Amino acid sequence: MIAPNSPRFWLRLCALPFILAGPVFADAPPAAIPETPGGLALGAWLEAHNSGDRARYETFIKAYPSWLTADAMAKWRAETGEYDLLEVHANDQTNVFFRVKQRSSAVEEFGRLQVSATAPLKLTTLDVRHIPPGARGEQVTLDEAARAKVIGQVATLLERFHLNPKMGKTLSTAVRKRAANGDYRSFMYGEGLARKLTADLREVGQDKHLEVRFSYFIQPAESSARDSFADSKLRSANCGFEKAEHLRPNIGYLKFNFFGDPEICATTASAALNFVADSDALILDLRDNNGGRGDMGTFIASYLFAGRTHLSDNFRRADGVTTEGWTLPYVPGRKFIDKPVFVLISNRTFSAGEGLAYVLKDLKRATLIGETTAGGSGTIDFKPIDDHFTLVVPTGRVISPVTKADWAGTGVEPDVKVAAADALEEALKRARGGR
Repeated sequence: MIAPNSPRFWLRLCALPFILAGPVFADAPPAAIPETPGGLALGAWLEAHNSGDRARYETFIKAYPSWLTADAMAKWRAETGEYDLLEVHANDQTNVFFRVKQRSSAVEEFGRLQVSATAPLKLTTLDVRHIPPGARGEQVTLDEAARAKVIGQVATLLERFHLNPKMGKTLSTAVRKRAANGDYRSFMYGEGLARKLTADLREVGQDKHLEVRFSYFIQPAESSARDSFADSKLRSANCGFEKAEHLRPNIGYLKFNFFGDPEICATTASAALNFVADSDALILDLRDNNGGRGDMGTFIASYLFAGRTHLSDNFRRADGVTTEGWTLPYVPGRKFIDKPVFVLISNRTFSAGEGLAYVLKDLKRATLIGETTAGGSGTIDFKPIDDHFTLVVPTGRVISPVTKADWAGTGVEPDVKVAAADALEEALKRARGGR
């Protein structure tokens, strides 16, 4: 997993039209870059990336305009170091698929680069993703039958598992209708089809949790080992904790942008919360928090209540059962009790980030400041479609034990409405006794 605050987090892996090669030995000749527009762009990107020189980044960006910035390229280079090109295949004049290895480690990555078909050339795709442990790949080309199979499975799974059966049927009908109209006929590669299906589902369902994911790699069924590379990236992102500060006169400030796996991140969260334990007031900045693990949200919330507290009720469509969510009986270090908490939110705050804000508001444990959140409520499941495609579908509700409601579609409303950019200043004013 690439950390959500990484400049490469948005990158999606595309289907690569060749089989994973065996080991490349030290004396193996470097892969030849094809003399195509896509190949030349790949060579220019690798040269700029490996140089570590900002002027070379800017030269590449000028030659191949895209969303990339010099800052993003610099961060990418800092994360990976230089690359060796191990394998390259030109699918056509504009598409190049490649495999690279980080020179500073054993990590290998696959990617796809595409440029526009007409001049002036633009960089339209640059997808790179590390090869997971034990994963294997195979050629994936989507013909009409393959596309129909994926679309049919998406529709079926939505009807069977969506939290709201009526919405599941609506989504299923919409996908089938668009398929009949030929909306998906041009998609030859999985990444493009997944992106289009995701956009269509979110347009109809108004739920950013809905997603069709594509992966080139097939994980071995028997593998249950943790991905050490993913764990390392999680740690290198400090588990989402961007800032832990002491502000005058005695205000604790924590900014964290996602909820990591507690197995890896509990110690980081605990250290941050203990750092601010002696503050007279606490500000939790969730304005850029895009969610993650709900159990990390429970871990953090447990520091804010003196005794065992009922946080939520969790309903699952699969069995019709509602289970209660409570604070943990123990957390390491000191809690932050009987002192004011301010939570900063924005229209970017999503999913588990919204969940923490929602329960703290309903339990009168925090004052929410900022903008209405995105509205991604509930729990999700990952339903395999085949070896490469997965449907992300909401299958449960997270309900407030106080209001018996959730924030699906509507978002979490702040107690104090201000522009997100002004939320910290407003919270500091209130924490200092200004209002």
